[in-house]
Amino acid sequence: MNGLSRRTFLQLMGAAAATAPFASSREAFAAREGELNILCWEGYNSAQVLDPFRADTSGTVKAESLTNDPTMINRLRGGETRIWDLINVNNPWARKVMAPAGLIKPLPKAEFEPFFETMLPQFKPPYRWSMSEDGSELLGMAQRFGPYSFVVNTNKVSKATAEGEGWDLFNDASLAGRYGILESDDWNVFNIFMIAGIDPFKVHDAAELKAFEETAQRVFKGAKMIGDAATMNQALVSGEIDLHMTGGTYSVSPARADGYKEMRAITPLKGPIGGKGGIAWIEITSTVNNPELSPLAIQFLKYVQTPEVAHTVAFAEGTFNPVSQMGDPKCFALFTPEELDSIQWDTLEEEMARSAEYDIVPDYDKALELMLGAKRQRG
Repeated sequence: MNGLSRRTFLQLMGAAAATAPFASSREAFAAREGELNILCWEGYNSAQVLDPFRADTSGTVKAESLTNDPTMINRLRGGETRIWDLINVNNPWARKVMAPAGLIKPLPKAEFEPFFETMLPQFKPPYRWSMSEDGSELLGMAQRFGPYSFVVNTNKVSKATAEGEGWDLFNDASLAGRYGILESDDWNVFNIFMIAGIDPFKVHDAAELKAFEETAQRVFKGAKMIGDAATMNQALVSGEIDLHMTGGTYSVSPARADGYKEMRAITPLKGPIGGKGGIAWIEITSTVNNPELSPLAIQFLKYVQTPEVAHTVAFAEGTFNPVSQMGDPKCFALFTPEELDSIQWDTLEEEMARSAEYDIVPDYDKALELMLGAKRQRG
């Protein structure tokens, strides 16, 4: 990992205790004034984002990137609240899980709520996913977001066909061997439910879980390949596959930025979540309930709100995405026409409107076990 491991951290703390058994908590806090540890999705760990902050603060800033929200949250539950200062995960986790479990600290509302005033209209305060359930506390800051369903090569599957047929494309036996599956367990659970015609974000009965299992077995058996976003984009460009699930702006934008405009993220016109066919994600970054929280955490959250840095976050190496700060004309002006095209700005508003927001699957563990079983059967 790029940040301190728990073992190393505990060793260091043990050494400190041995040499200074009566050190005050104030002294321990002072020792962290120049240190910041971030647990995040890729992008925030980019040198493009971190190096200017390091230079401005002379701080030691470390970031570890993971690709699964539950794994990151379990790291905090496992005792790593003493390591991390910031955590960056998808929208429901701060409000529904981390705050109730005492894993994160509220932000000073007077300092941070004004930032929402200049964001895109859907993020105006009080923005639901940034707030506690009772609306009294500000739990995190919104930044990157986007629709995330599947991706097609429009030279092989037209945008109109993909949007109209939606998830049923993956029920079409004639497409077996022509699609890929992006390696992302939580999103693939969502998508298998969608292909089965079932709302993923409700409690499921035995018949629905059976339909989920059968769908997972069929979908994994018919996949040409399973891999990361770079693998999927390369296969789309080479013609090895015509489409892939899971996918969206987050995964396909690098290929579009390289000139492959025929590669397009698709949001189905209809689906089983109250009629909505897509699922959208919104990242929320929160301060961890670290007993010695670095003051650089608050500074970093303000730093990434500035127009220039928000644009850098949107186009950090790896993936390119819309950011909430694009509501600020100063930020929006930094995006070139080519950059806007790569993140499908032309259809973003309508695609978000027909997407349900990422939420927690109540029986996720059961569904995950069934899906991983289907994956193993694939061989």
